[in-house]
Amino acid sequence: MGTIEIVVGDITTQNVDAIVNAANTSLLGGGGVDGAIHRAAGPALLEECRKFNGCPTGEAHITQGYNLRASFVIHTVGPVWNGGNHGEDILLASCYRAALELAGKNNVKTIAFPSISTGAYRFPVIRASRIALTEIKKYLATHALPEKITIVCFNQGIYDIYCETAKEIDGI
Repeated sequence: MGTIEIVVGDITTQNVDAIVNAANTSLLGGGGVDGAIHRAAGPALLEECRKFNGCPTGEAHITQGYNLRASFVIHTVGPVWNGGNHGEDILLASCYRAALELAGKNNVKTIAFPSISTGAYRFPVIRASRIALTEIKKYLATHALPEKITIVCFNQGIYDIYCETAKEIDGI
């Protein structure tokens, strides 16, 4: 079974096989993690993303990493928080599963995730951390790849929440 690590840092500088982009439905860049990844990867990432004609919420696409350390970027579109009664939990869980499935299909051994949907999309971090860590743990229990998953938190507050959630979820 693979390992899970939680760190504070910049996802664009992680030394992993793939990083996950918390993208918008256009896949053409935006703010937050999405904008940072597009800026760091360079213009070729945008050109490759254009071929997808977007991505529905809860799904994922994979591209090359271009100027990033990571060989791949897995773009997934998280849900916008609308109070929690509009399928947000199911869609967020689907983001993690879809990204992990693409990682496995592409022989990704190490992958870094941001805290999907918790920035501009306003998903509550505590709730999002439970979904993220639960989905990752379930996936790792039945798959050989990825071998190591890093959750890269943008700041200490998000890191603290993920660490507390990890303690609550047995085995992380």
